[in-house]
Amino acid sequence: MTDPDAPATAEQLLAYLSEIGIETTTVSHPPVFTVDEAKRLRGELPGAHSKSLFLRNKKGRMWLVVVLEDRSIDLKELGEQLGAGRLSFGSPDRLMRYLGVIPGAVTPFGAYNDRDHDVQIVLDGTMMESPVLNLHPLDNTRTTAISPQGLIEFLEATGHEPEMLAF
Repeated sequence: MTDPDAPATAEQLLAYLSEIGIETTTVSHPPVFTVDEAKRLRGELPGAHSKSLFLRNKKGRMWLVVVLEDRSIDLKELGEQLGAGRLSFGSPDRLMRYLGVIPGAVTPFGAYNDRDHDVQIVLDGTMMESPVLNLHPLDNTRTTAISPQGLIEFLEATGHEPEMLAF
């Protein structure tokens, strides 16, 4: 018996992407928890590589900000851009509760677990110009390649209208 409130697995996510007609390619690798580890262990994967920041403000609103992996982010400036006020990182418990992932596996694919649409997804406009995006599929032992259009279609299918930001 499966728990309907349990977060989706990578296998369930990949099956869903296939079911809605979004093409992806997934490779396995040792677990990675940081951008530096990912760079060392991922091998030669073409396309844009990202980092995902799970953020919240004092009012409890949450954002998942997905940017190019080498982009430096000023949280104060980002909070102003989003009209969020002061931003801080969400706790591991909050991350699991809303996106169903652990630190190191944060990904826009976590929207699949955000059934109540509590998290606003923000995407780096420059990143979205790449022909291929590389993202963790809810687990940091794999990387899934998807087109930017495929990512947008996935997010919209989960009820998340992504916001594009110029960084």
